[in-house]
This record gives sequence, C-alpha cells and structure tokens, in this order.
Amino acid sequence: MLTTISMSAIATNGVVPAGGSYFMISRSLGPEFGGAVGLCFYLGTTFAGAMYILGAIEILLTYIVPQAAIFYPSGAHDASSAMLNNMRVYGTVFLILMAVVVFVGVKYVNKFASLFLACVVISILSIYAGAIKSIFDPPEFPICMLGNRTLIRDQFDVCAKTIIKDNITVASKLWENFCHNTNLTTENCDEYFLLNNVTEIAGIPGAASGILKDNLWSNYLEKGEILEKAHHPSVDVAGQKSNFHLYVLSDISTSFMVLVGIFFPSVTGIMAGSNRSGDLKDAQKSIPVGTILAIVTTSLVYFSCVLLFGACIEGVVLRDKYGDAVNKNLVVGTLSWPSPWVIVIGSFFSTCGAGLQSLTGAPRLLQAIAKDNIIPFLWVFGHGKANGEPTWALLLTALIAELGILIASLDMVAPILSMFFLMCYLFVNLACAVQTLLRTPNWRPRFKYYHWALSFLGMSICLALMFISSWYYALVAMLIAGMIYKYIEYQGAEKEWGDGIRGLSLSAARYALLRLEEGPPHTKNWRPQLLVLLKLDEDLHVKYPRLLTFASQLKAGKGLTIIGSVIQGNFLETYGEAQAAEQTIKNMMDIEKVKGFCQVVVANKVREGIAHLIQSCGLGGMKHNTVVLGWPYGWRQSEDPRSWKTFIVVSYTYMVLLGLCVLDCCLFVFFF
Repeated sequence: MLTTISMSAIATNGVVPAGGSYFMISRSLGPEFGGAVGLCFYLGTTFAGAMYILGAIEILLTYIVPQAAIFYPSGAHDASSAMLNNMRVYGTVFLILMAVVVFVGVKYVNKFASLFLACVVISILSIYAGAIKSIFDPPEFPICMLGNRTLIRDQFDVCAKTIIKDNITVASKLWENFCHNTNLTTENCDEYFLLNNVTEIAGIPGAASGILKDNLWSNYLEKGEILEKAHHPSVDVAGQKSNFHLYVLSDISTSFMVLVGIFFPSVTGIMAGSNRSGDLKDAQKSIPVGTILAIVTTSLVYFSCVLLFGACIEGVVLRDKYGDAVNKNLVVGTLSWPSPWVIVIGSFFSTCGAGLQSLTGAPRLLQAIAKDNIIPFLWVFGHGKANGEPTWALLLTALIAELGILIASLDMVAPILSMFFLMCYLFVNLACAVQTLLRTPNWRPRFKYYHWALSFLGMSICLALMFISSWYYALVAMLIAGMIYKYIEYQGAEKEWGDGIRGLSLSAARYALLRLEEGPPHTKNWRPQLLVLLKLDEDLHVKYPRLLTFASQLKAGKGLTIIGSVIQGNFLETYGEAQAAEQTIKNMMDIEKVKGFCQVVVANKVREGIAHLIQSCGLGGMKHNTVVLGWPYGWRQSEDPRSWKTFIVVSYTYMVLLGLCVLDCCLFVFFF
C-alpha cells in the first residue's frame, strides 16, 4: 500500500505513457536508475509469467486430467523427473497459445481476463460458503495421530494399532511399520508407539470448533522436526527419536521472515495495471484508483481467508506442506462448497490469467525501455505493429519465458525474482520521496494523500525485506542492477528528463555554495583555482592545447578549473560562433581529461573580454585564484603592439584585482 501511494503520486504528476513503473522511475531518478530497475523488473515479470504457466500445468496434470501426462515414472524415484518433463512440454504449448492471444491484441486479452476473473471470484466465494457450511456440517477429513505426532497417511490403511479380521485381532499396517512383525509381539516395537494411543481427529473440525485459539499463535519448526499437535495427549520418550519416515516432517526451518518471503510473491501484482499504462484511456485516474482498490480487495480476501482457515482447519494440516497427513487431498478444496472442483478450476484459471497478464505487461515495459534508447542494443525491440503493439518485444519475452519453462523448477530463480520486484518498489518509493523533498516546481501531483515519510517507510521496509528474507539473493540482484546501471552510464544515450537526481545535485550545489564563505580560505583549505585563458584560431580550434595539458597535470589539487576564451565582435552577430567555440573547447577538455567548466565571452576588444573573464568568472566562494596564460613568444621582435599589449593588460588587470580583493593569488605564465 505504501508503494501504491507513492506510485499514485508520481502517476498523477503528469502524463504516463507506455512503460509504467519504468517511466516513473526513469523520469524521477534518471535513465541509469530507470533502465537498471526497469530491466530487472522486466526479467522478473517475464520469469513470473513462466512460473504462472508452470503452476497451471501442475494443476492440470495433477488434479484435472492426470491421464494427459506424456511421460510416466519408470521407478519409485522418477516421479519428479517425469512431472518436470510433462511441464516442459505442456508449458511450451501453453506459452505459445498465450503469446498468440497477446499478439492478436490487448482487446482479446481483456476478454479472457474477464472470464478468468469470474472463475476466481466464484472460487473465492465457494471458500466463504464452505466455511459457513462447516459450522453446521463440517466435511469428513480425518487425520491419524500417534500421541501428538502426525502420521503419513499412505504408510497404512487403517488408523489403529490392531484390527479385527474374522473375529481375530491381528496387527495393522501401523503395527508392522513400528514393530516390524505381524504377531503382536512388542520386543522390537518403537517405545513411543507402545506408550501412546493412535487416534483419528478431524482435519477440518469447522468454524464452530473453537480451534482458532490454538491456531492463533505461531508455531515455527526446524527442518526435520515432526509436526505435533499442541495440547494433544501424549507420553514423551527420552532419547533419540526413531522411525522418522512414518511421521510428517517439516522440510524447511521456518521463521516469521522466512514465511514472509514465501508469501510475498502473492502480492507482487500491484504493478500489473501500471505496466499497461499505454493502453489506459486515463492513466492518471485509472492507476491510483485501480491499484488501491485492488490492494484493498485482495488484502481483505487474504486476511479473511487466513482467519477462516485458522478457525476451520487443524494446525498440523495447515503446516503439512505436501499434504502427507491427508493422502495428498486438497485441503481448501475439501473446505469449499459445493465441490472441490470449484477451487481446482478457479486456481487453474487464476494462474492462466496471471501468466497472460505477465506476457501482456512485460513486452510493453521492454518496448518503453527500447524506445528511450538508453540501452543501445535493445533498439530493435522498440518497434512493433502499426498500431504500436510490441511484436519484437513479445517475441523476446516469449523466448525468455520459454527458458524459464525449460528449467521447469524455478525454486532457485524465484527468490531473485522477488528481489527484482522489491527493488522496483523500493525505487518507486525513493522517487516519490526525492521529488517531495526537493519541492521542484514541476512536482504537483493531483493525488494528495502522500508524504515523504510514508515513501521512506515503504523504501525502508522493501530494503529490510530484501536482506532479511535472503541477503545473498539481495546482493546478487543489486549486483545485476549495478552492472546494468554502469552499462547505461557509459554506453547509453545521454538523456535530460529533468529527473530528481539532477535536481538533487542542483540543490546540493546551491546549499554548498551558500555555505561556502566568500573571502580568503583557511590555509588548510587552500587549493589552486585555475582560470586558463585559451586562444582560438580562425577555425575556432584551440591554438595552444598544451595549456590544457598543463592544467590537467594540476588535478591533484582538487580545485576549480575554468577554461576561458574571448571572441572578438558583436554579441548578436557572433553568438553562434561563441557556442561552437565553447563546444570545441569542451571536446578538447575531454581529450585532455580536464575536469572543469568552460566559458566563452564576446567582446569588441580581446583585452576587454579577458578583463571581464578575470573579474567575473566563478560563483560565490568558488572564485579562481590563479590565472594561466601563454607567454607572447616573439613579442620583442613583433611590430604588432597587440602581441605584448594584451599580455601587459592581463597582468595589470590581475594585479589590480589582487590589490582590491586582498587575495593570495598567483599568475602562471606558460611558455610555448
């Protein structure tokens, strides 16, 4: 919500064309930040689309039509490999179909989106209906417990130690697993099995069971720890636990931040609307209203579902990641009403819709980056169909998504994608905070419910989440973004968008100049502040470039360097020449690696122009204290008095300036 508030302020500050979050960041923080974060966000959105497609295929092959599988496991340990191969084949087919829909046009994407949304809404309503029904008639969903430990359901058929068969008490499958015999002897039995009873409890006792008070508090587990039901009768056994393969175990160590990192991808869709800003009729209105309402709606659904699940479902079932205690049955599907198929179909269409939205938004984001030409090799992806549809960008997006589908298991890639999303949110908040604090004249958003403190809070939370959830993935994501930033800085086209970073530099420079006292600096702070007087030839080229070479050798002084020159004539007539001369000097400064400023003045007489430069160059406390000029070679033999009069006038003018300002200054004369 904090990111949405910041995004709403930026979106209502001006026209938001295609590009969404990239456009907002780049126009607020500059092309380097915008390009780096925008490209990372593009990759995150593209791989997220691949994950959504893989999720749809998993639902399809696991619950809807498992007989459609092409690859089957040849052994007990090949099930995962076979599923991954099936996901690669069907994922590629689904990706092609979705890419075709996006290629045909966004109009058809919107039609499919309406259908998918209707299915999702119906599935959510079925959860609420099932929760209400569980008050009067909870579904049958048994769990087998040994003491307070949860047992894996597919390891036995009857939840009992013994069974009656033909009026004879015989050992059950559980007895065989824990005692390794069928004759009911206890010699080799597990001690915990002997001391505790086997009980069957309801996995979904219903909203009226009062189980909410047990699920209200956290119960974090270490990796390999047995899922146990608190306050359930049991006799503990000292010593090493055994028969772990019969119990439901935690596959990872959990904590609050680990679970936040797992949950976070479910709320990364807040930029979906802004990514399609170029297709919106009124982006300034639609982005804030649509995004805020979407967050409020989904937050209410998430919070209410969490409370309903805690009130209706046993805690051990909620923590059973793979459904081992319930024989892989769908927990939420069993809770819903009227049928589990409502949840299955809703989940399938939800993942399909999310994948379609990713394939729609990501190419438009890439097209906006390519059109700005800040990354030269991406220029081809700025083109598309006559109506502006990003054809080439869609093709690249589909290829990258296909790479994700061929990987099939994106568990190692997913954390980096979350970092890309968090980084995007961080810079959206930073952009809003910078613009607000600078109070630039063009910062007048129509959305009034923002504040720089809220933006900084959102930025801080994003940064904290990045490092708390996975600090090494955060460093990898920042390294990737940093490499893109430096590439754009050195290879990208220079853009002047009036961004906040340049505004921040302007404010910092103004603040520093105002604090810098006019007058003689302290001895410890003295450094040479150079005014280099250059002479230009008739073609406006630097006549004696070795003056610049000499000035570059004084860079260790870390002082101010101003390169000045004079063009003789009338200002109105020679203004163009002055501009060309200034550009020529700047190019020569780049060649000689002189860090400083350039100023070319127009005067009727060269001596007057030089006097003006000496008197007026600098700003505030940043004034030159050293003049560097060329010695008039051959002035004794020259019959032209200008060759020595100019030098004498410059020297005299500077000496007068020294006397008036009482500065510790010097005059460098360079021989050539």
